[in-house]
Amino acid sequence: MPHSFNSTPSPQQGPLTAQPEPIKVMADGTIKQVNPFSGTEVWTVPGRGNRPLGITRPDPQPLTPSAHTSTCAFCSDNYLQTPPEKARVTIPSAQATATSSSKAAQTQPRITTHTPARDLFNSVADFRRVANLFEIVTFDYWKANYGFIPSPEITAWRNNYIDNPQGLEHVRKIVASKMSFSGLSVPEIEALTDEEIAELGWPFFAGGHDLIIGRRHFVDGATHDNQLASAGTLSVDEHRTLIRFTTEAITDLYGSNRYVPYVAAFQNWLKPAGASFDHLHKQLVAIDERGVQQSQEIAQLRHNPNMYNEWAVDYAGYHNLVIAENDHAVCFAGFGHRYPTLEIFSKSACGFPWEQSDEERDAMADLIHACHAAAGPDIPCNEEWHHTPIDLDITMPWRVMIKWRVSTLAGFEGGTKIYLNTLSPQGLRDRMVSAMYELRDQGHIARNIRIATECLLHRNSLRYNPFLGL
Repeated sequence: MPHSFNSTPSPQQGPLTAQPEPIKVMADGTIKQVNPFSGTEVWTVPGRGNRPLGITRPDPQPLTPSAHTSTCAFCSDNYLQTPPEKARVTIPSAQATATSSSKAAQTQPRITTHTPARDLFNSVADFRRVANLFEIVTFDYWKANYGFIPSPEITAWRNNYIDNPQGLEHVRKIVASKMSFSGLSVPEIEALTDEEIAELGWPFFAGGHDLIIGRRHFVDGATHDNQLASAGTLSVDEHRTLIRFTTEAITDLYGSNRYVPYVAAFQNWLKPAGASFDHLHKQLVAIDERGVQQSQEIAQLRHNPNMYNEWAVDYAGYHNLVIAENDHAVCFAGFGHRYPTLEIFSKSACGFPWEQSDEERDAMADLIHACHAAAGPDIPCNEEWHHTPIDLDITMPWRVMIKWRVSTLAGFEGGTKIYLNTLSPQGLRDRMVSAMYELRDQGHIARNIRIATECLLHRNSLRYNPFLGL
């Protein structure tokens, strides 16, 4: 039996909210949207979205034998081209021989921290955590503005690393690379003493801007350079490991710098979305502000503690925009965004992803993975994480926005502050629903995901609001 989806009702058919109506359909088919949290105004004009959305590569080139491991600085042959490794996770093969009789124990991911330079190539990491060479909020920023002093544990790691000749040479190489971009000449860089190198290397050990880097540049077995490995090409278990590894890195950044009220987490996929390399990686940035948008949402949340249910998930349900859900998370086509946006909300009562249960965190990972898989690896996108700030007295749900960077802002948007989104929420929903059904049938995404009309759509399904339990 073919899968179907109900048509979208007019706004008058759904329950009213306290906010201005977020979605309004005009007589000619133009869809006007207002984001209930930011106030961003977006129009979708009929016909403007009738074009391919992904990056087309008309002339893919064959891969060389070493391309899988050496295409960019993030590849596994180039560990010494990135700063010292804060942590790595390896996922043993299910077929690997182990002394344990439990197959599950054999395949559990293993996390190791502070790998010495001499041991970097002893294994191949499935995911690595290293400092970003070009920090957004720098180590010197925290030091100069707050008097930040690295912890004894980080200081000991840094000292042990540079006390080893291979470690010192690695740090020297990374410092030289960074300094060359700052305009220093080769003689000036070569004249730096070991003590100066060690001092300049502090950000690699104690900085607050990290990268989480995946193993693959291309999918396993790829023969041409258009077969990139995106988040959606990972297996379900690999993606769960990536999300767990990322959440652990976030809490580590909070724990290592007491001046940090928020850690921003995001993923830029492909160069049109801001990526330096077309190699899967996330970024974590410790910042000393919440930002204008988050501060605005906190003020709104104090006025209406249930707004994420009322204005987001429930509203999406009333307008048939929910794409998929499982027991602990829900995904819908967002509205009022500059770009086509998928919104994934955790239903957990806990707003800190690192404190959620494995089951709750994996549920979020599964829906994020399904969204990337259904989009495909050719669509540039930003994955933005939002969670409760560490010092906030009320709970905000953990939620992830995946924004497809498939249009360019131009003069109309700049002059009117009305943004033209070429793909409507309904169009985005339809694309994702059909793709997810196929991917689930193939076993590529989690089989416990409920899609479209299978979704239960319980009202107030987000449990972050403590008043719902009264």
